[in-house]
This record gives sequence, structure tokens and C-alpha cells, in this order.
Amino acid sequence: MTNARAEQALPVPEALGPWITGIRTVSVAGPPEEAFVHLPDAVTKVVVRVAVTGHRDVLAVGPRVRASYHDSKILASCVELRLAPGTARPLLGIPAAELVGRVVPLGELPGGTARQLDHELRWLTPEETVSHLTDALPERLTATADRTRTELVRAGVDAMSVRIGHVPGQVREVARELAVSERQLRNLFAEGVGLSPKHYARINRVRAVLTHATTAPWAELAAATGYYDQSHMTSDFRALMGVPPRSYFTGRLPAATPCQAGPRT
Repeated sequence: MTNARAEQALPVPEALGPWITGIRTVSVAGPPEEAFVHLPDAVTKVVVRVAVTGHRDVLAVGPRVRASYHDSKILASCVELRLAPGTARPLLGIPAAELVGRVVPLGELPGGTARQLDHELRWLTPEETVSHLTDALPERLTATADRTRTELVRAGVDAMSVRIGHVPGQVREVARELAVSERQLRNLFAEGVGLSPKHYARINRVRAVLTHATTAPWAELAAATGYYDQSHMTSDFRALMGVPPRSYFTGRLPAATPCQAGPRT
């Protein structure tokens, strides 16, 4: 049997825009032909996961600082909700820093909204999930969010993100732009993102390389994404992805490990 992995991005309703930056569905049919890669990701997610046995989980997935490679035999489908910076505490009841590298059942988190959503989302289809969140989430989170802190952390994330025509500045420069101290900026990132500003920028930079690797020579890509040179890019890529860029893009990947049937905490 051939593995068929299908991914689909669903539109994010305007009402969810302040809280959710992306919604994705993934479905898998048949045994895997190749490793499934979990990329480094500086985002906290809520995932509704369905195993091949039919068992359902609603999970909080914290930022991932390094890639991992899996032989996934247990996943049938999932809905992934990418949380906007600053959403972790009002939704989950804890700062994002406490979730780095962790997968936690949503119902075990201290946030009342998290426990409610654990019960409400477990048996919904992707479309029903989006509809329910659109009705329920904005009202629940608006009452608990600190708007000033949320706006600051999101401005900091924007300043530390790599995109065409923009390379992150130094932390002290970004802090000065936001009229906060460097220590305050690091605290804002720890609570709202889970990582330091530098670590966030490092992951974001490697993800930019992954996105644009087929559009430019390595040396040009290194310069465009803010590396000192190609050697610096290769070293950073290897540290986060486990292999250098050329190996990754030619399929020479680290050995895959089995995907966990249950959450690891």
C-alpha cells in the first residue's frame, strides 16, 4: 500500500485572526514510504489528533527547537491550530515557555478555556472545529488577555522575523524601537512565544531557508536571510535540522524514529 499524506490549509475567519494564525488539516492513508519531518517551529499549537485506532486527543504542542524525523504509523488525521504570539497564557493558562519541546493533553492544562475546548473540540470535524472556535474563542480570550503585552510581543515577533526585504535587527535595536528594555523584551518573548528573541529569529531564519531554497543559490540565500555567509547558514541549518542543507534537500535524512502513540510531557 502506498502512503498518501494530504495537507490542506483552511481559511482563518477574521474573528479568529487575533488568536490563530493558521489552520491546517493532515490526513494519512497507508504505511509511510518516507520519514515524516517535524520542522523546528517557534509556534505553540493546539492539535486535534485522530489515531488509526480511532482514539482522539486534543493536545497543546509547544515550540520545537530542532527537527525530528518519524516513521508515523499511528496517525490517521489531525487538525492543527497555530496560535498567535501572546495567545498561550490566556488560552492555556501558562506561558509559552513552559511548553517548549512538550506535547500536553489540553485538559491537563490550568486554563479554564483549555479544559472547555478539550471537551468541545474532541469529536468535531475540521469545519465544525473552525465554526465552533469562531463563535466561542474571541469572547473567552478577550476577557483574559493583556492587550498591551500582546501587542508588544507581536510587534517584537514581527521585528525578529525573516521575510523578503527584511532581516531581523539586533535585540537591543528592537527593544529600543518598542520602548522597552532588552530584559523586558526577553520576558515578553518567553511568555508569549516561549523562546528568546535570538532563538526565535534563529528558527525563523532556518525556516526561511527551507521555504526559499529552490529560488536562489546558497550564497545568495544566506545573504538574503541574514547569515554572515554560506558557511554560517550551513552550520545553523545542520544544528537545527540534523543534516546540512544539501543532504536535506537530496533526501539524505537522519534515521526515523517511531511516532509516539500518546503525548510526552
